[in-house]
Amino acid sequence: QVQLVESGGGLVQPGGSLRLSCVVSGTIRNIRAMGWFRQAPGKQREFVAQISSVGVSNYADSVKGRFTISRDNAKKTVTLQMNSLKPEDTAVYYCNVKRVIATSILTYWGQGTPVTVSS
Repeated sequence: QVQLVESGGGLVQPGGSLRLSCVVSGTIRNIRAMGWFRQAPGKQREFVAQISSVGVSNYADSVKGRFTISRDNAKKTVTLQMNSLKPEDTAVYYCNVKRVIATSILTYWGQGTPVTVSS
């Protein structure tokens, strides 16, 4: 019932920009944080950025200064603005949501949206 739908991926040249969006559909509450992970072919999925329900954000060192994460709690949407893209940013980007129930944390994942940075 709960679905995370990513959009905005595509092909972009090095130095270009893309904006990824993730919309959480269905009934969900107690969202602690929303963020993005990515996975390149043959590599492990890695953390990219995350923002809490109160607006506190953090980033992987590899994207600091280039990516910006934002969210709209009312619309249950998280956005990743990616600037100065590099070929090494090529990956499938996955939306992630952390939900807190009592003292437990549940995680949800989207299907992913591919980003290719190439000339």
